[in-house]
Amino acid sequence: MSNAAPPTIFCRVRRAAKWARLITRSRAPDAADYLLRDAVDDVVERMDFMQLTPKNALIIGDWTGLLPSVLKARGVEVDRYPIGVFDEEQPISGGPYDLVIHLLGLATVNDLPGALIHSKNALADGGLMIATFPGAGSLPKLRQAMLAADGDRPAARIHPMVDNQSAAGLLQRAGFKRQVVDSHTLSVRFSSLDRLVSDLRDHGMNNALMNSAPHICREGLARAKIAFQALADHDGKIKESFEMITLTGWK
Repeated sequence: MSNAAPPTIFCRVRRAAKWARLITRSRAPDAADYLLRDAVDDVVERMDFMQLTPKNALIIGDWTGLLPSVLKARGVEVDRYPIGVFDEEQPISGGPYDLVIHLLGLATVNDLPGALIHSKNALADGGLMIATFPGAGSLPKLRQAMLAADGDRPAARIHPMVDNQSAAGLLQRAGFKRQVVDSHTLSVRFSSLDRLVSDLRDHGMNNALMNSAPHICREGLARAKIAFQALADHDGKIKESFEMITLTGWK
């Protein structure tokens, strides 16, 4: 078995900076948080469906406090780390927990298998981990716009994303006794490329790649905006898609 270190796809400094900007931007009254709210709704729906009544839970990534409030109202003892505060690639102190929840942050860790192993190790026997984040298939319209911006020299401007099949393999590799991976599409309509980019920054989804692409020139940005607007519906708005993938594993 190889002990080779995982590839360094994401820059830890840039990743920390984008989470810090997210926290700052979240203080604005009109800050976008619909991806987080969708993730929270999904977690609560799963808990209700499974009739899950954990005694304690660890929540990583909720910068609004919404999910901790919901669980505390149900009598759950909650430990909480807002996004950017917790290093997902390090062992988890505390616990054991009946429930460990990751919201959005696992999309940009270099050692995703290791992060899943740490989550499993933090669980009590029979405990459950739920992790949700945007996966492969997200942002197809933005990808088209970026290709138009770069012309015949495309650059890596959107980071690699996990798909359902690879996620299932990662859960199995991490040693969870049972695994379920599924996804759903969240569609959001935008009036402009600028609006989409602003919302992505509100969610901390700006570029954190180790090898960053060159800045888009003024002409390239103009091409991107034209290409994005060309995808508009009859009312002038563009429907973009986020494929929200959820990993569920039992210890």
